[in-house]
Amino acid sequence: MPNPGKSPELKKLLGAKNPDSGMSLVPMPIKAVPEPFRRLDESGLNLWNRAFSRPETWLAHTDLELLMLTCEKLDERDSLRIYVMDNMDAWHERAGLRLLEKQIEENLNTLGFTPMARQKLGIQEVKAQSKLEELMQKKAQRG
Repeated sequence: MPNPGKSPELKKLLGAKNPDSGMSLVPMPIKAVPEPFRRLDESGLNLWNRAFSRPETWLAHTDLELLMLTCEKLDERDSLRIYVMDNMDAWHERAGLRLLEKQIEENLNTLGFTPMARQKLGIQEVKAQSKLEELMQKKAQRG
């Protein structure tokens, strides 16, 4: 039989790697979507707006620079992808495109824009309606 888990208090006393792993981030309400502080093209601007499209966010003021860099990388990806698709022998650029896509993916994970990253950050997604409530509502509407 495995040993029982250690409490957060004991982890703190022992100096464990993640003593506050039971803690979760509390999303903050958004007053207004901040303006990007550098020029963004279509893809970057779409990500910027999607990041603030919910009424609450876990992004802090200090995260805006990383978000801005990620938006700029998305714009750069669009330009590079068009070039690579037009020039099939541009293998150096194709390798650069894959590297850029990997950097974008890492930034999105760091910012908590993937389900696994949100889970690691302790961010709970609130569903408007649970599956059970949805089924009960359909049943009530039918008869």
